[in-house]
Amino acid sequence: MNDKRLFIFDTTLRDGEQVPGCQLNTIEKIQVAKALEQLGVDVIEAGFPVSSPGDFNSVIEISKAVTWPTICALTRAVEHDIDVAAEALQYAKHKRIHTGIGTSDSHIKYKFNSTREEIIERAVRAVKYAKKYVEDVEFYAEDAGRTDNEYLARVVEAVIKAGATVVNIPDTTGYCLPEEFGAKIKYLMEHVENVDKAIISTHCHNDLGMATANTLSGVLNGARQVEVTINGIGERAGNTSLEEIAMILKCHKDIDIYTNINTTKIFPTSRMVSSLMNMPVQPNKAIVGRNAFAHSSGIHQDGVLKNVHTYEIIDPKDVGIDDNSIVLTARSGRAALKHRLHVNGVDISEEKLDKVYEKFLTLADQKKEVTDADVLMLAGADMADAHAVRLEFLQVTTGKGVKSVASIGLDISGQKFEAASSGNGPVDAAIKALKKIIMKQMTLKEFTIQAISKGSDDVGKVHMQVEYDGSLYYGFGANTDIVTASVEAYIDCINKFRVK
Repeated sequence: MNDKRLFIFDTTLRDGEQVPGCQLNTIEKIQVAKALEQLGVDVIEAGFPVSSPGDFNSVIEISKAVTWPTICALTRAVEHDIDVAAEALQYAKHKRIHTGIGTSDSHIKYKFNSTREEIIERAVRAVKYAKKYVEDVEFYAEDAGRTDNEYLARVVEAVIKAGATVVNIPDTTGYCLPEEFGAKIKYLMEHVENVDKAIISTHCHNDLGMATANTLSGVLNGARQVEVTINGIGERAGNTSLEEIAMILKCHKDIDIYTNINTTKIFPTSRMVSSLMNMPVQPNKAIVGRNAFAHSSGIHQDGVLKNVHTYEIIDPKDVGIDDNSIVLTARSGRAALKHRLHVNGVDISEEKLDKVYEKFLTLADQKKEVTDADVLMLAGADMADAHAVRLEFLQVTTGKGVKSVASIGLDISGQKFEAASSGNGPVDAAIKALKKIIMKQMTLKEFTIQAISKGSDDVGKVHMQVEYDGSLYYGFGANTDIVTASVEAYIDCINKFRVK
């Protein structure tokens, strides 16, 4: 094994997709998988096949769609899980089964009601069983971050002896300090006799904001695979960001470890994932946030104008940011719009471009400048045209000292419906009018308004969670009018449970 080569294992489509409200359909997953292939990731964790028919089908279709990356499927240390994963991977050119079990005393006692010795036996049995299907087997020691190092070394040695080619050391709860996690990897490298027969991997969560630091510490102490996600998305506070690890190694050449990542694809891939998952990137996010290369301080601006390296350690073009950006206004043409979409990782047909351009002109008439975030919203907004329930019109009367009243018109599978209602504020009135048409027992559980950018004329995004028939549905809406965005988010939820 080349000791200077770091393998990138991307779990955006598995761990990243576990974020509530960020689920993708199979077509969207294929789109992301192809982008990851172009980005240069070595392993794509495509899903957890036994968890649902959708995940099973996605692993199959992703296996068909990509060529050179290894396609990985997650399982528990359960034979049925492994059988299903092997079936899902049947079309993969390069396939890996990722199986494992919890190894911390907390997991052993409370999750499995078991013993340390029995856990080692189950781990070995799972690896040997997976080995019957594929040569490339990865084992994860869940909650390794809180597992006693001596016992963890015994587990790692046993699963490598059983045939594991990669052993994943997850900081499942994001608890470890960087020095502690690095020492754990170093301990394994020095105390596992057959460690040279496998690759040690990291999988760090960001609960305490240390995922990237822990991952880097693991790499500096011998790990040669990192498990990461685009934009750092994932369970709870997220995972290690692919873009952060890639650019740390690119900037710190003294570390002398390299990846296969084409860093110029980072920004468009980030924007694609953000758009498809309806999960905005925080403005101050390292590498890919909209402020990552912005300078507002006069001292900083003066320094950058004199020499860009005074305050920028990364050339924006190295991560795929076009610093010669074209400003979009109502006078911009289709070519300019298509260019901005392409820069943001979205390539669309001429027919779809025409539809998006019409919406663009409407929005541009309302704003001085259309931002990249607006453009991404528009590119995804036309998907609503295919929904069974669509908003035709919305008129709201509101103000201080008067009761809010809303009139709404819906198109439901080609039929027109209208209703009106009063309410405690414009949003409440609009949703009550909506419910008069959609006569189902729905409960609004969560309502979040998020500004995409700054300014009174900018687009706001609404995230909603609606409960219907015992299940939760997530919806999204974006508009310069926040009441309209709220109604569109509610309709998005309705369309999802109508389709189910």
